[in-house]
Amino acid sequence: MRSMMTLALMLATPAMAQDVRMETVPSQGQEGAIALYPDQPAVKAGNDEQWSSMHVRIGANSIDNIMVRNVVRPTITPYLPDPAKATGAAVVVAPGGAFLSLSMTGEGSDIARWLADHGVAAFVLKYRLNETPRDDQAFLGVMGQRFAAAAQSNATPEVKEPRATQDALQALAIIHSRAADWHVDPARIGMIGFSAGAMTTLNAALEGKGDQRPAFIGYIYGPMIDIAVPADAPPMFNAIAMDDGLFARQGFGIVEAWRRAKRPVELHAYERGDHGFGAGRPGTTTAMLLPEFLAWMDMRGLLGTR
Repeated sequence: MRSMMTLALMLATPAMAQDVRMETVPSQGQEGAIALYPDQPAVKAGNDEQWSSMHVRIGANSIDNIMVRNVVRPTITPYLPDPAKATGAAVVVAPGGAFLSLSMTGEGSDIARWLADHGVAAFVLKYRLNETPRDDQAFLGVMGQRFAAAAQSNATPEVKEPRATQDALQALAIIHSRAADWHVDPARIGMIGFSAGAMTTLNAALEGKGDQRPAFIGYIYGPMIDIAVPADAPPMFNAIAMDDGLFARQGFGIVEAWRRAKRPVELHAYERGDHGFGAGRPGTTTAMLLPEFLAWMDMRGLLGTR
C-alpha cells in the first residue's frame, strides 16, 4: 500500500489514474485504541473523523489504501507481541499523509503488526491533523495540488501541525507510565515515522524531555535538509528511495547534521521505491526496510539480546 502523498501525486496527473474510487468506510483497527486525552470534550456530530477506502488503478497496477482525515481526538492503538517472544522494546508508529490524512494501514497497522510479530511492542499513533474539506473530491483536489507543487521543488513543503508533535509526546508519556502493564522497558521506547510521520517523529526527538522523548527514531522518507541537532539527540535510522518524488533531491543534510553532532545515524538510500513505500515496495530493495530497522535495533542492544 502506498501513502496518501503518493496517491495525491498520481491524482494530480489525471491521465495517470485510469480508475479512482474513494468510499466512506467504518473506522478500522480502533477496537483497542486508547485516547491520549480522555477528558477531551466530545466532538459534535458532523465534525468527527472520516475514514475512507481508496482504490486507484494505473495501467495494470492497482493501489488500495485505508486512510483517515479530520482527526480531532488522537489515540494510540497497541499491538503487543506474544509474551514468549517479547523483547521489551517498544516503538510508536506515526503514519504519514501531509498532516491532511493518515495512511493507517500501509504506514500504520501493517508496520505495527510486523514489529509485534518480531517481539517489539508497537503503538499506532493517530494524531491530530489540519482540517480538510469533508467532500471526498474536494479533499483529493487539495492533496493533489499540494504535492504536485512540492514535487516540482527542492524545498520542503510548508506542511505542519504542531498538535501532531504534542500528540506524539503525550503518546510516549503514556507508554512510559504503563510500561509495566505492557512489559516494556522504559529505556527502550522509540518511534518510527513515515513522511509527515517522520517529521512528527523528528519533532518529538528534538522537543521531547524525559519520558516524552523517544530513545531512538526511525526516520522514513522524511525531508532530508540540514537541521540543528542537539548534542544528546537519539540514534537515528534513516531510509529514503533515491527516486523519491519529494525529498530525494535534497541530498543527505539531516544525516550529515547527525554526524556533525557526533550522534549515531544509519542511512539506507534505496535505488528505487519512490515516496510512500511503507513496509516496502515489491520488486525493490525497500522490501528490506523493516528487517533492516530491526537489525539496527538489535545491533544497538535495543532488543535485549546483547
